[in-house]
Amino acid sequence: MVSGVELPGDVEVQALIVEGEGTTSVISTTDAARLGITPEFVAAWLTLDVHSALDAVGLTAAVATALAQNGLACNVLAAFHHDHLLVSFEEQDRAIEVLRGLAEEANSP
Repeated sequence: MVSGVELPGDVEVQALIVEGEGTTSVISTTDAARLGITPEFVAAWLTLDVHSALDAVGLTAAVATALAQNGLACNVLAAFHHDHLLVSFEEQDRAIEVLRGLAEEANSP
């Protein structure tokens, strides 16, 4: 993730969030290195396979709580078809393990 950086047109932006304080862009570390930009946060992008309604209650809270209980931070991007999590690149394997456990709990009788 980078903020406050003007990006050339050949950069593939995965997500763009415009706020009053500035614009946050999610770009690849390859593009960041090519442009000499130091990312503010290097994340692994995890996509939840669950198809949830945009007005569904509880999914984000359940996911964030399970990760937080395991000492893992996440940033959530909600899209029309899926929710996407940005977690620390170094902690992605642990995050996936926690999410799999949460899915197993949800699917058990």
